[in-house]
Amino acid sequence: MRTRTLLNLTLAATLVAAGSTAVFADQPAGTQSAQSDAQIAQKVIHEIRMYARYTIFDNVNVMVRDGEVNLTGQVSLPFKKGDMGRLAEHVAGVRSVTNQIEVLPTSLFDDRLRLQIARSIYRDPTLSRYAIEAIPPIHIIVDNGHVTLEGVVNNDLEKTVAGLRASQAGLSFGQVVNNLRVENPGKKS
Repeated sequence: MRTRTLLNLTLAATLVAAGSTAVFADQPAGTQSAQSDAQIAQKVIHEIRMYARYTIFDNVNVMVRDGEVNLTGQVSLPFKKGDMGRLAEHVAGVRSVTNQIEVLPTSLFDDRLRLQIARSIYRDPTLSRYAIEAIPPIHIIVDNGHVTLEGVVNNDLEKTVAGLRASQAGLSFGQVVNNLRVENPGKKS
């Protein structure tokens, strides 16, 4: 049973990869540069997400233009910045990498605050389904007690609940900046 499931997943991944390659191969020559950048960005993002030490306490953004990769965001430990840059350099099609990732200050207070906010957010019944993902989509950035939520949620309610849970984590650290993007925004009447 397990072997059959693994075989089905491998077959599905192969078909998806073959389909996406065929889509890009059929495009006119003038549009391949932009799509090539999109492909490079997807590969760099994949490498960063597969990095074993990438956590909900890190937030890395990738921009690609003419094969030149620009990394921005924040990481919680100093060695992660260099590792992310090296991961991006090894992706096929990358000409250069500009690593503008900010290293957050290491602080026991910030670490404790990160854990309390993560527990508060991911224990909430509305958001608990995100906790079972390999890399949950809500990233908690704490910089000297200042909290910012980054990432993506499904709807406006989840964005609001995440902001409330983060602000009610039990420590007085100021206002939470809620930069969560909503994947399926509600219709305005």
